[in-house]
Amino acid sequence: MPANDNATGDTARDEAAASGKCPICGKPRVARYRPFCSRRCADIDLGRWLDGSYAVPVAEEEVSEADLAAIARGDQTDKRGDT
Repeated sequence: MPANDNATGDTARDEAAASGKCPICGKPRVARYRPFCSRRCADIDLGRWLDGSYAVPVAEEEVSEADLAAIARGDQTDKRGDT
């Protein structure tokens, strides 16, 4: 696996993860709350995911006219032939 596959796109956060520091506050990690230093930092991170501050980037697919017609007909088969 290439080294950059786990990169978040946030340089400071990536550097903290590589250095063994908490990605929220930069203090040393604690095994119990890994990769964070405390329950507080873990909760801050969870809150950021839940409120949408963090998001996984998604590439939108183009929908062709044929696909739209198939959807309108109720055809359940996609382009790969899966059902």
